[in-house]
Amino acid sequence: MQNIGEALSLAFALVLSGDGDLYRIVALSLRVSLTATGLACLFGLPLGALLAVARFRGRNAALVLVNALMGLPPVVVGLLVYLHLSRSGPLGFLGLLYTPTAMIIAQCILITPIVAALSRQVLEDLNDEYAEQFRSLSLTRRQSMTALIWDGRFTLLTVALAGFGRAVAEVGAVIIVGGNIDHLTRVMTTAIALETSKGDLALALALGIVLMVIALGVNALVHSVRMSAVRQAYA
Repeated sequence: MQNIGEALSLAFALVLSGDGDLYRIVALSLRVSLTATGLACLFGLPLGALLAVARFRGRNAALVLVNALMGLPPVVVGLLVYLHLSRSGPLGFLGLLYTPTAMIIAQCILITPIVAALSRQVLEDLNDEYAEQFRSLSLTRRQSMTALIWDGRFTLLTVALAGFGRAVAEVGAVIIVGGNIDHLTRVMTTAIALETSKGDLALALALGIVLMVIALGVNALVHSVRMSAVRQAYA
């Protein structure tokens, strides 16, 4: 095991040298997490808009459920996906276990409730503001949902970025369904865990540096989008 100073020096050298193994891991992480985020938005945004607009029996229970699912334990999600995709599971014939697709499914299940719950709050506030206008225009529920999503698109982008941040930092679920296979399903978080346990601190730190840069970049983008939305609102 290297000392910390030596490991940090080697880590920065790996990042700056464009190490092939390191950037293959980073590329796979981004591909999996961006795909999962896109799918989560595809399901979560309409669900959030529906919960914001519709009034139905059991709505409060649905809100409680969606909010509770935001705290889903990743290892439990990983286990459930594993049971469904394993050879003896109902979807075992698809052969998806230990593939990037399985990791995308697990991440999508994890972050869809986050996207739905956060977007519901954003769109419900907008709906309270526009409800009377929507009624005067005799808009259908679908038209109201579409209008709310479009009007709240800048804020909803921050919701999507929050989901991506959660996905790219995930380790428990993806290591169960992905198996952390080199050059196939090894992503940044699982590689950091593996390399640390092996004592290869240089690669672990290099991946950690890249992950922190991505996290900071996502937060900076969220802040920038929020400021742009505020400027547009008061323009």
